[in-house]
Amino acid sequence: MIPRYTPSEIEPKWQEKWAADQLHKVTEDTSRPKWYALTMFPYTSGDLHIGHWYAMAPSDVHARFKRMQGYNVLHPMGFDAFGLPAENAAIKRGIHPLTWTMQNVENMRRQLKSIGACYDWSREVVTCLPEYYRWTQWLFLKLLEGGLAYRAKAPVNWCPNCQTVLANEQVIEGVRCERCDTAVTREDREQWFFRITRYADELADHSRIEWPERIGIMQKNWIGRSDGVEISFGLDRSGVEEKEIRVFTTRPDTVFGVTFLVLAPEHPLVAKLTSPERKTQVEEYIAASRRQTEIERLSTEKEKTGTFIGAYVINKLSGERIPLWIGDYVLLSYGTGAVMGVPAHDSRDFDFAKRFGMPIRVVVAPPGWSGEELETAHIEPGTMVNSSQFDGLPSESGKEAIADFMEKKGYGKRVVSYHLRDWLISRQRYWGAPIPVVYCNACGIVPVPETDLPVLLPADADFRPTGESPLLYCRSFVNTSCPRCKGPARRETDTMDTFMCSSWYFLRYASPGYDRGPFDAKALDYWLPVDQYTGGAEHAVMHLLYARFFIKAIRDLGLVPFGEPFTRLFNQGIIVAQKHKMSKSRGNVVNPDSYVSELGADTVRAYLMFIGPWEQGGEWDDRGINGMSRWLNRVWHLVLQGQETALPGVAPDQGAARELRHRTHKTIKKVTEDLGKFRYNTMLACLMEFSNHLGKVLAEGYADAQSWREASDALLLLLAPTAPHLAEELWDRTGHAYSIHQQHLPQWDEELAAEEQITFVIQINGKVRDKVMVPASISEAEARDLALSQPRVKAFLEGKQLASVVYVPQKLVNLVVK
Repeated sequence: MIPRYTPSEIEPKWQEKWAADQLHKVTEDTSRPKWYALTMFPYTSGDLHIGHWYAMAPSDVHARFKRMQGYNVLHPMGFDAFGLPAENAAIKRGIHPLTWTMQNVENMRRQLKSIGACYDWSREVVTCLPEYYRWTQWLFLKLLEGGLAYRAKAPVNWCPNCQTVLANEQVIEGVRCERCDTAVTREDREQWFFRITRYADELADHSRIEWPERIGIMQKNWIGRSDGVEISFGLDRSGVEEKEIRVFTTRPDTVFGVTFLVLAPEHPLVAKLTSPERKTQVEEYIAASRRQTEIERLSTEKEKTGTFIGAYVINKLSGERIPLWIGDYVLLSYGTGAVMGVPAHDSRDFDFAKRFGMPIRVVVAPPGWSGEELETAHIEPGTMVNSSQFDGLPSESGKEAIADFMEKKGYGKRVVSYHLRDWLISRQRYWGAPIPVVYCNACGIVPVPETDLPVLLPADADFRPTGESPLLYCRSFVNTSCPRCKGPARRETDTMDTFMCSSWYFLRYASPGYDRGPFDAKALDYWLPVDQYTGGAEHAVMHLLYARFFIKAIRDLGLVPFGEPFTRLFNQGIIVAQKHKMSKSRGNVVNPDSYVSELGADTVRAYLMFIGPWEQGGEWDDRGINGMSRWLNRVWHLVLQGQETALPGVAPDQGAARELRHRTHKTIKKVTEDLGKFRYNTMLACLMEFSNHLGKVLAEGYADAQSWREASDALLLLLAPTAPHLAEELWDRTGHAYSIHQQHLPQWDEELAAEEQITFVIQINGKVRDKVMVPASISEAEARDLALSQPRVKAFLEGKQLASVVYVPQKLVNLVVK
């Protein structure tokens, strides 16, 4: 009698044995090719929902697949453990963030182990522990030493609810905090930055990595390269040291059409240049602009506003005095914080000039223009007019000619501008890696010596939501001595953006216990870069961009020998419930624990991969997972029934035996190819079709012992990456040596896998017009498309209308035409 399939007993048994035998522990092994398979590590939010499983389980399937192909596979796991949610939870619950975080780590580790993944848990990293953030601080100091970290006063995104600064990438649509959805404001603060802009062009180049095209496009758009000219407008104001205002433009051909210049309200020259009689109006305008978000200021639907500040600059090409305004649609953080107003050739400037009664001078004439006023801005190319010696030139040629002239005269220079801003890493919160610098009145900014790392977070911080870091009020932390002069000093109280921690965690996995540096160079040389990275596309312009910058930066500092962290990237889709993305507020979060307890981890894993193409996602449905459970039960009974059945040594039906071997090798080929390309849903559909055929063969007595054994073993080996516990149990029960996960995938024979070829007839109105060789399994749709694609058939169909198609399986297709 075949025993009952009981995942609740089988799965813990094998998980315990794998752990005891250290089955998933890996070391450097030069006799085998290496494969570093990594999925983005989870934030320690408390519980893993089924959306986390959707990221973790299919990536584990691919790692297991590569291992069964003979690769030495590193598949580690850890926890992204710093961040604002833990600090907020500590305030709300009255507990320390470390306590809350480590409780979550313990629970999530338990949940992750229940997946049955092949994680090497000996390599676990937790970013909030001192043994990790010691090296986060060390890497910061290396960037500081290399001139890639700096401190500057700058307008920053401020979330009044979270009471912290946000990077541009953490502000949704330039308006709202990504965490709490609160409207973001702008404030000036001293902040720490990384010079990511130095790497803008290299970051826009994806030619050396195999990433989805859309991620490349998203990163290029975020970097936003613009080639243009930086033009100098003369400034001569008594008591003002600056003698020019520089403006970036991609349209140097319009410089003779400049009739006003607009500064960002927060531009440092505004206070110096505003005339006394304009001071009140200017200050009121600046105050109003600060109450707006960037997206509101840049909105194309909003009427452009501004005010004259009572000062002028000189257009060095035309010699004209140009009035100087401020306008909220100009941002200090983009370009030079100043724009030239060319109302005849820019729609925004046209509206601005119309509203405030400023001249609109045409300098690029549209076709047929004879001097009349424009009704709208002409933004297309044309012929240059009113432009001195450049009159008559096509405007595209004029761009180059004026750029050459300005560079020759010293009035400007060709430059490249970027939308990308330097990475702001300062955070006014406790739960992050402390920035390892001190401030000394005598010595200025002083790095903490490497021998004094880590700078530990104090355990007794008071979590008052004041808008400033809790570290600021912890005297034992703040007050210290200067490493240089030994005089009194104060520590930096901002902590680092948590993206700093996740920009190098994949390096630490290579040698997590190493204590002489962030990583052991030999282990790094063996394992890195990551061969296959998996995770969500939502990280395109944050984690994925930051990690690429970070590796390029430390490469240039001589710390790593490569410039890209992740050779290949695959983005999974999103699993939804009740037609919506899972969220606690909607009440549609699916907890995997109950399904694992009732149906088993293998069932959950397999259902998640059958739900739809992994890159597209799908909808969770209890009916679907129950169907998957029934199929795994059928596989259980099928394999054990075959084991108990006394099969003949010679097949009673040789044709059926050949078909079984053909199906076996065809399945091996299809499943292997699908696994390699993350086509999990079609891989499982193929295995289901194969198991159905095996059931028919066994029921009708077609199989011989050898062919059945080959087919049954192939089924288990091909299923092992998806359902590791079930496959291990059946492998053991069918008399094989432990472990199935140390076996190689079966290899297919091309001849046996090939479809039988038949001569297929193509008729038109009953007359034979062509014959082709096709697989015997050709479908009606395939036969129709094949027939219509044949050159001889196309010639007969020219000028005729296809009325119907008659298909005779494995014989012919007849095209009826009029």
